[in-house]
Amino acid sequence: MVNVSRRSQKWVRLVLLFTVALGAGTMAEARNLYPRKGDADPHDGVAAARQHVVQGIDVSKYQLDIDWLEVKKAGTRFAFIKATEGGDHLDSSFRDNWDGAKEAGVPRGAYHFVFWCRPAQDQIRWFIRNVPKDPEALPPVLDVEWNHKSSCRKPSPEKARAKMRDMLKAFHAHYGKKPVIYTDITFHEDVLEGTKEFDDYPFWLRSVAAKPHVRYENRPWEFWQFTATGRVPGIRGDVDRNAFFGSEKQFRDWMEGRFDIGTRQMLRGPGDTAVAAAPSGKKQAGPVLPQPQAVASRTEPPKAVEPAPRARRAQTRRPEPLNLIPPGIVPDTTGSIRR
Repeated sequence: MVNVSRRSQKWVRLVLLFTVALGAGTMAEARNLYPRKGDADPHDGVAAARQHVVQGIDVSKYQLDIDWLEVKKAGTRFAFIKATEGGDHLDSSFRDNWDGAKEAGVPRGAYHFVFWCRPAQDQIRWFIRNVPKDPEALPPVLDVEWNHKSSCRKPSPEKARAKMRDMLKAFHAHYGKKPVIYTDITFHEDVLEGTKEFDDYPFWLRSVAAKPHVRYENRPWEFWQFTATGRVPGIRGDVDRNAFFGSEKQFRDWMEGRFDIGTRQMLRGPGDTAVAAAPSGKKQAGPVLPQPQAVASRTEPPKAVEPAPRARRAQTRRPEPLNLIPPGIVPDTTGSIRR
């Protein structure tokens, strides 16, 4: 009787363990908020990113022709679109992506890839020349990382921060929205780690093998680029996927100018005193910079608009400026080391 009892207890434990494991798997599957999206080479270290409610993508010419209606249907909440590099290069797909995302109802913003040997004023003028001032657009993004294929010598951290400072202020002044800073691990370690100068700005961090806090010392984040091998309907091949740090309400309030995600402060209105609403971990240093007027509510997503036939789009597309890609320009690089 003793042996039978012990054997029975063992089977009961196994059944219970199997039931718990099955339940945990079901719960994990239920938390997959974007079942139509995937990853060609998923990494366990960034699994937590897939649980964030608000997710989006970033794209450039390397994603080729994008079906933005399919991207929207897959649940994409925002898109950062490559616009410019340095002072004379425009991404060849920028205008199609900029217009296509808006037509499909995907909130989008433009980003600029900094060339460290090009004067800040040249890069400011070039970005402003090519990126429209759209009140419904997301804030501009300053992409700061090293270009390892460039012959340009790296500036000192002080000079790099000075160039960032000039460009961020100019973008903010022109577009009326506080820019987002995108960076990777190496640049952050070399230039930004330990400084509080840019703490008021939203940070978009690349970390494709671990949670951002593991790779970035004392750097809260607002956007997390968690994979470069994402799969999203409407896009052939790899695409970067990104997560927003907060809730649906925080995202909506940010979109409508009521919430400053850089300082994690709610805003009563243009010119009014800010009211703290920050979760722990984000220092609220410095004043809240002026915000743009609220744009139309996105509680109800805009109706998708069928794109015009390709022939018609070709006729109505704005002409490309000449000599946009001079010899020696190298494509954007995000680093081959998975960190």
